[in-house]
Amino acid sequence: MNHDYFIVLPDRKVRLKDYDPKYTGKFKHKDDAAQKLTEDVESLSALQDVLYAQDQQALLIIFQAMDAAGKDSAIKHVMSGVNPQGCQVVSFKTPSAEELDHDYLWRCMKNTPERGRIGIFNRSYYEEVLVVRVHPEFLRTQKIPPDLTGKKLWQRRFDQINEYERYLTENGMRIIKFFLHVSFDEQRKRFLERIEKPEKNWKFSAADVRERSHWKEYMNAYEEMFQHTSTPWAPWYIIPADRKWFTRIAVADIIVETLRSMNLHYPKPDAEHLAGLEESRRALLDEDKQLPSTTSSSSEKST
Repeated sequence: MNHDYFIVLPDRKVRLKDYDPKYTGKFKHKDDAAQKLTEDVESLSALQDVLYAQDQQALLIIFQAMDAAGKDSAIKHVMSGVNPQGCQVVSFKTPSAEELDHDYLWRCMKNTPERGRIGIFNRSYYEEVLVVRVHPEFLRTQKIPPDLTGKKLWQRRFDQINEYERYLTENGMRIIKFFLHVSFDEQRKRFLERIEKPEKNWKFSAADVRERSHWKEYMNAYEEMFQHTSTPWAPWYIIPADRKWFTRIAVADIIVETLRSMNLHYPKPDAEHLAGLEESRRALLDEDKQLPSTTSSSSEKST
């Protein structure tokens, strides 16, 4: 799969209308993509095992999207073969009182994945240049000194996020960021489905519909965010999201290729470790000589 279609090049001015949410590449139907997803899920499972064993690097995957774009289902299907002890998923909701008493990066910092693990952020600190920008009244809850707000706030946050992500990568963490690009019409269809199907009612929130009235403002905020925060060390990928089956294979393929580029390998034992392995092997083999014969024991009991 050609990832050039999805990646946002550094400092590039992005227009989301140039990206087709219905794009499916060479795949015309979900049945055509099923085998590809199966293969990538298997590859992801194998690569994650090496990442965990090597215990030197980590992979942070960030998902951002408008509501009903399919973040949860993408995470569920793509990560279906991953060992749970080597993966952690964190969903960031409305900040708590404790979180609001810290800087906006704090709650994400303490949830970054450990070495050897894959971490997934379902939403992230990018909400601070998206939702907060569309709803500037949220800034009042963040207790920021007045002289640190104003028009320069957003550029400062872009710079801070870039430097934070650079810091993480310079300490062994690879970062990839996905924006699931769903169309206005497709979001409406999915909202109606959540209302009309009882088993999906729990997913629906009236607040999500109210946010639709800010669609244009969100698209503008996303476009500026892409331009200022897609970097060589933490690129953004704009993934078409009107066809969930394609979203999953595009995300899976990019994750697999990223892991393959990380020079992963199982740890090589040193001489001391090898000597210990050999000693343990001999001890296990010698157990056969020390154990009494099962046949003899049975015969003795019968007499």
